[in-house]
Amino acid sequence: MAEAREDVKPIMETNNPASIIEGTSGDQNGSEASGEVKENIGEHQEQSVVMETSDQEGKEPERNLKRPLEDEQNSMNLRQRPRKRKKVPGPVLPKNALMQLNEIRPGLQFKFMSQSGPVHAPTFVMSVEVNGQGFEGQGTTKKKAKLQAAEKALRSFVQFPNASEAHRAMGRQIVNSDFTSDAMDLSDVCLFNTFESGEMQAKEGEVCIQEQPAEEKVQTQNGTSPEVPVGSFTPSPTVRAPLSPPTGKNPIMLLNELRPGLKYEFVSETGESHAKNFVMSVTIDGQTFTGSARNKKMAKARAAQAALAKIYNLVPAPPPGLQSIPSDNSSSLHTPQVLADQVHKLVLTKFGELTDNFTSPYARRKVLAGVVMTRGIEISDAKVICVSTGTKCINGEYMSDQGLALNDCHAEIVTRRSLVRYLYTQLELYLTNEGDKSIFMPREDGQGYKLRDDVQFHLYISTSPCGDARIFSPHETGAEGEATDRHPNRKARGQLRTKIESGEGTIPVKPDSAIQTWDGILQGERLLTMSCSDKIARWNVLGVQGALLSHFIEPVYISSIILGSLYHADHLSRAVYNRVSDIEELPPLFRLNKPLLSGISNTESRQPGKAPNFSINWTLLDEGMEVINAMTGKDDYGRPSRISKHDLYRHFKQLCGRISSLSEDEPKPLFYGDAKVKSLIYQKAKAQMYKTFQKAGLGTWVEKPIEQDQFDL
Repeated sequence: MAEAREDVKPIMETNNPASIIEGTSGDQNGSEASGEVKENIGEHQEQSVVMETSDQEGKEPERNLKRPLEDEQNSMNLRQRPRKRKKVPGPVLPKNALMQLNEIRPGLQFKFMSQSGPVHAPTFVMSVEVNGQGFEGQGTTKKKAKLQAAEKALRSFVQFPNASEAHRAMGRQIVNSDFTSDAMDLSDVCLFNTFESGEMQAKEGEVCIQEQPAEEKVQTQNGTSPEVPVGSFTPSPTVRAPLSPPTGKNPIMLLNELRPGLKYEFVSETGESHAKNFVMSVTIDGQTFTGSARNKKMAKARAAQAALAKIYNLVPAPPPGLQSIPSDNSSSLHTPQVLADQVHKLVLTKFGELTDNFTSPYARRKVLAGVVMTRGIEISDAKVICVSTGTKCINGEYMSDQGLALNDCHAEIVTRRSLVRYLYTQLELYLTNEGDKSIFMPREDGQGYKLRDDVQFHLYISTSPCGDARIFSPHETGAEGEATDRHPNRKARGQLRTKIESGEGTIPVKPDSAIQTWDGILQGERLLTMSCSDKIARWNVLGVQGALLSHFIEPVYISSIILGSLYHADHLSRAVYNRVSDIEELPPLFRLNKPLLSGISNTESRQPGKAPNFSINWTLLDEGMEVINAMTGKDDYGRPSRISKHDLYRHFKQLCGRISSLSEDEPKPLFYGDAKVKSLIYQKAKAQMYKTFQKAGLGTWVEKPIEQDQFDL
C-alpha cells in the first residue's frame, strides 16, 4: 500500500507542480484516498487527472475521465488561497538634460576639457558640440559637468522653459513628481528642470504651462543665434525655430491637452456654392485665433493650429514636396506660412467684395490671381493691389493691330498687366505734391527711379500656373513617400509650352513655330501664346515692369509666389527659375530672381466644369471690376480694356519728358514697338534669357506677329 502511494506521488507532482489536492473518504472501511490535479493547458483547455490507489498491492493507479465531487472543506481551502501581491513600483526618475539631449540628438560626444581646484574638491569642465556650436559645463564631477553642458545645449534650441512642457508638447509621458517627498534626491537629476527656473511653480499632481512669445529670438551663451538643423525645425529669420508637434495628434487634441476646456465658436460661412468656406474661432487669454476650411471640423483644426503656432510655436511639418522654398533675398521680413495664408485671405476677401459675396454671375472662375503689397514687417498693413480671373486666350481672328485687345486673359497675366498699370499711377503720383506717398524714390545717381526698400509684391494664384509647373502627378509619390522629382531629366521637364487658342491646357513648342505671321493666323493658323509658367520665369529675369517702364525704373521683381492648390516645391521651382539658373552675362540691374515659393494651409478645392469665357480685373483705386470677353479681348460692348497695350502706352507717353529716365537720352518713340526696342538693357537681358532656353534644349520662345506692335496713339 505504501509502495503504491510512493509510486503515485511523483506522477502527481510531475503532472501538476502547482497544486495538489488530497483528501480521504469518510467511510469506516478506510477507503482509498483520492487526489485531484487540475491544470490549464492553453486558453480554453482543461485537463483533469484523478489518481486512485486500491487495497491490493501492485495494482497500478487508474485515471478516471470524470472528476469526483470535492467536499466542502477542500472547496473552501481552494477559495481561500492567498493571491500574489503585485510589487509597488518606486518613484520614477524624471529624465535629466543628458537623457533628453541624447533622445533629440543621439550620438553626441562629450569631451573632457580641463580639471581645476584642489584634489579634495576638483572642478571638471566638459563640452559638447551641437549644430556646429560648442557648449561647456562644469561641476564637481564629470557627470554634473556633462549635465550642465547638455542643459545649455537644450536651452539653445528648445523653446520650452521646462522639461515637462517640452515632453507634453512632444507627446511623451509627463512625470509629475512630488517634490516634497524625501524618497529620492533630485538635486543632480533635475538640472534640466531648473534652467530658467523661478518662473514656474508646479503644484502636486499637475504641470503648469508657461507660454513663450513667438517673437522672442533664440539666444545662446555668446548672444548669437544658433543654426537650426534642416529637417528638425522650420527655419525662420526673426522668430524661434518652430518645433514640429507629435505625430498622431491633431491640433485640436494637442491644444486641448495644453489648455483643457476651450470652446470653439462659429464665425461665418462664405464662398461660392460649390466651394463653401467656414470660419471657426477659439479664444485664449483674450487672443482670438481663427481658422477657415471647407468644413467646420477642418476650420476648428486650423484655429487650433494658429493658437499652437502663436502661443507654443508648434508648427506642423508639411508633407514631402509641400515645403516652402525661401527667397534668395536675405531681407525677407515674414514667416513663409503666415505670409502665404494672409495673402490668400486678402485676395479671396477682395474677390468676394467685388462679386457681392460670390453671388455675382462673374464669381464663376477656374483660376483666381492677385497681387498683395507689404511695406515693412506688419502683414496686417498689407494691401491688395489687383485681382483677376480667367483661363482663356483670344481667338486669332480678333487680334488688334491698334493694341486694343487682350491676347492672353489667363488670370496670372491679367494680374501682371494690372500691376503694371498700378506702377504707372505711382510714377504719376510722384510728380504731384504727394510724391512722398509714392512707392518709388529717385536713384542715387539721379537717373530714373526705384522701389522703396520696404516695398514687396506677393503674387497669389489659386492653382499652379499652366505649363511646366503643372506637368506632374499631384497624388503620386516615389518610394517611401518621397515627393522629389525622380526623373528631373526627362524630356518633358522644363520644356517651353504654348497655350491652345480658345481652349485650356498647353502643348510643347514646335521647332517650326517660333515665328507667327499675321496673315497666316487670319487664314486659320492657330495663335500660339506662351504658357504662364514660361512667362513667370521671364518675369524672374526681366522683372514684371515690362520694356516700356524699363526706360524709367529699375526692374521690379516679385518677392513671393503663393499657390492655392497643386503646389509642388520641386516642379514649381524648376518652372519659374531653376531651368534658367545657368543664365549668363545679364546687364546691370537685372538678375535671376528666386522668390519665396509656398502653398497655403487650407488648399483651394478643384474647380470642375467648363471654364467661363470671361475674365475680370480690378486694380487699387478702381470703383469696380472690369469684365472682358476672353475670346475677343474686349468687353461685351467692344470697348478696349483699361489694361490693354493701347491704354498702357498712353500712360507711357504721358510720362515721357516729365520724369528722368535710366539712360541719358530721353525716349522719343515713333510707335509702340519702337518704344520697346529702344529699351536697350531690357532687350539685352531678354536675348540672354532666350539664349539660355535654347542652350538648355528647352525650345524657342514664340513671339507674336510684329504687326500688332506697330501702332501709335
